[in-house]
Amino acid sequence: MILEPLLWMLIGHALADYPLQGDWLSRAKNHTLSLVPGEAIWPGALMCHAAIHAGAVQLATGSWVLAGAEFVAHAAIDHAKCAGRISYNTDQLLHVLCKAVWLGLLNTLVT
Repeated sequence: MILEPLLWMLIGHALADYPLQGDWLSRAKNHTLSLVPGEAIWPGALMCHAAIHAGAVQLATGSWVLAGAEFVAHAAIDHAKCAGRISYNTDQLLHVLCKAVWLGLLNTLVT
């Protein structure tokens, strides 16, 4: 089924953004918060969170290129949300739209 990778990417997103993220990581990746006084831990936390999402995309598509695109896009979108430039709902919509783009690129690369 041509939509199967999209469904797996969406399932991976649901897992990575909810049970695999947790409250601590959600706050640690936010550059506007300081969980550890005197230390900027948000870059590492944000990169780890984006890497989990990239891994889900790689597992769903078999493509490291798309995983890399997901890593960059997810980190940028979450950074914008933490900065207050976009809302939570816009954040989630953009993540889903990225998955649709990855599916289109996957189908273009494969055919």
